[in-house]
Amino acid sequence: MNKAIDIIRNRAIYAFLAVMVIFFTIMNGNFMTTNNLLNVVKQVSIYGIASVGMTYVILLGGIDLSIGSLISFVNIAAAYLMVNTGWNPWLAIILSLMVSTVIGFANGWIIAEIKIPPLIVTFASQTIFSGLAYIICNGRPISRFSASFLKIGQGHLGVVPIPIIIMVVCFAIGAFILNKTYFGRYFYALGGNEEAAELSGISVKKIKYLVYSLSGLFAGIAGIVMLARANTGQPNAGLGYEFDVITCVVLGGVSVNGGSGKISNVVAGVLIIGVLSNGMILMDISSYMQMVIKGIILLLAVGSDCIQQAGLLKAKKAV
Repeated sequence: MNKAIDIIRNRAIYAFLAVMVIFFTIMNGNFMTTNNLLNVVKQVSIYGIASVGMTYVILLGGIDLSIGSLISFVNIAAAYLMVNTGWNPWLAIILSLMVSTVIGFANGWIIAEIKIPPLIVTFASQTIFSGLAYIICNGRPISRFSASFLKIGQGHLGVVPIPIIIMVVCFAIGAFILNKTYFGRYFYALGGNEEAAELSGISVKKIKYLVYSLSGLFAGIAGIVMLARANTGQPNAGLGYEFDVITCVVLGGVSVNGGSGKISNVVAGVLIIGVLSNGMILMDISSYMQMVIKGIILLLAVGSDCIQQAGLLKAKKAV
């Protein structure tokens, strides 16, 4: 039964992506062009990078609402270090990523040790670091970056934009951790049954530290790429990104109940959101209607997962 559901999920997500591509190609002749397709993937590179960390969190049955504010915070922190204090870009990047990782670790520590629900912890973190981003820059954008830094977001390797390459590398690392390391097996075990995982000798607390730290790290990388791409640091740069990232992950088949999902399918989820957003823009659909449609898609994705999980539960009881 489980194998049958996995096969259907794997094929369905890519079939849906193909249908969307065909639909938007018919609706607008400019959709299926090399420049536009590269633009679609480049636009979702931020979502793709951040979705790796969010995948781990949701696999544990958790949630991380702080991703958007972490993107904004890293955006401003790195910009401030480079422009206002004259730091070398690479030092600013390293320090900013270290800070975002520590923030993620703090989220994980509070969740594991104090046992405050992830929803509350990460929402509080979202509010705190969104405010700190405004405090650092006094609500003003920061710009004037070096050409070498801007290559991260605007450069190309051949014809492929560097943000796409960074996203692919992050997906590859994410898949490697899940499929080739014992940490990945622990993520699935914890999401499937936390109590059973602890009884089997897995350090549940340490795994939560690790997962939320990785979520902070990948959000930080997304923030750096966004900063280099936009050529300006904005305190609200990542506003609402957590919603789109969660949509990508859940649409990619990662169960909101934890314990089930693949990075390969998350890639499809990210591409679907990119194709959908780009296609709706080409069709001149208003941004407000786009929000409605994305909300409906998230609801359908979560609803589908809940129905499938209920079916699995009934099948287990029947056995």
